[in-house]
Amino acid sequence: MEKAHRLIQNILSGEMAAFRELIQTYERLVVHIITPLVTVETDRQDVCQDVFIKVYQNLGQFKFKSSLGTWIGRIAYNTGVNYARKKKVPLFDDFQMGNDLTDDSANLAHIVSSADPDPEQLIESADRNHYIRQQIEKLPVLFRTIVTLYHLEQMSYTDISEILNLPEGTVKSYLFRGRKKLKELLMAEFAGEKQ
Repeated sequence: MEKAHRLIQNILSGEMAAFRELIQTYERLVVHIITPLVTVETDRQDVCQDVFIKVYQNLGQFKFKSSLGTWIGRIAYNTGVNYARKKKVPLFDDFQMGNDLTDDSANLAHIVSSADPDPEQLIESADRNHYIRQQIEKLPVLFRTIVTLYHLEQMSYTDISEILNLPEGTVKSYLFRGRKKLKELLMAEFAGEKQ
């Protein structure tokens, strides 16, 4: 928190190098939040730029009630949702509400991990990671966002809940459903390859 406080003070005092550091630190998070909501690459770059402009303009209002990353993530999500609404991108495409509320502790890392550092297996693992990311892109937007934040950004349920403005239980439920849908996509693809 001290580092974030110092970084903010430096930015507010006009140090552009500090703002560049903030962008470098949080760029990956912003891209992971924006990507499911903004599918066109040039638009995605514009929206990401808008996020950091908003961060810069509102940095003086940051009150340290959450982490800086959570606050920036919330700005990114709101900016992405506003874009999606303008472009009429459905947040719940192919989404069916079910009663599956149990949480699954399965981790994406278990699906893609390889314990052997053999170069051939590392290549296979990289291919597998790429393939799984392609399948994640097929998930409904909200599931994709939550799966990405939880597994790729390794954010907590609480942070995701704050960013998406959803109850923590809903985040857990959507994560479970997103994993379930991802597993179905992977199994269907795997079954198709076997034939």
